[in-house]
Amino acid sequence: MSDDADVAAWLSGRLPQEWFETAPSVSVDREEIVVVGRLAAPEEPEGGAGAPRRAEAGRIARFREETRPARMRIADEAEALFGRKVAWGARCGQAEELFTNLATPVMTRLRQPQRQVLDTLVEAGVARTRSEALAWCVRLVGQHQQDWIQQLRDALVDVERAREAGPAA
Repeated sequence: MSDDADVAAWLSGRLPQEWFETAPSVSVDREEIVVVGRLAAPEEPEGGAGAPRRAEAGRIARFREETRPARMRIADEAEALFGRKVAWGARCGQAEELFTNLATPVMTRLRQPQRQVLDTLVEAGVARTRSEALAWCVRLVGQHQQDWIQQLRDALVDVERAREAGPAA
């Protein structure tokens, strides 16, 4: 079973059922587990065009505050079990917010043409630093190549299954 499936299975038994409308999405990498659940939408508020968004943001803020001690206990248990930090998030209507997730430094070596791209983004004010510019580039690729990235992830799952089915060392 993959890390994602192990963690999701454990969380399905551990999280209070009343927290989320459906099972939360769980993503796992080497450093972090991110748990994002869908909250029930608030009643349609009266007001201008921005009222529903403000009500959704308020629902997320309330969830964050009211569940903080329980989320911290569950995160401590998960960190002990899985050896990764746990971040939380919530979706409500069109609003989504992640709470205190990691920003992990990543070492990379870039040649001058790649550094010049980052420096151009900094000079243009798109980013404040090369690090921020690189993060911007990664987000952009993730948005525009989402289908291709998902195909790669699916292929990696198949590779892992083949390894597990192979001969024992």
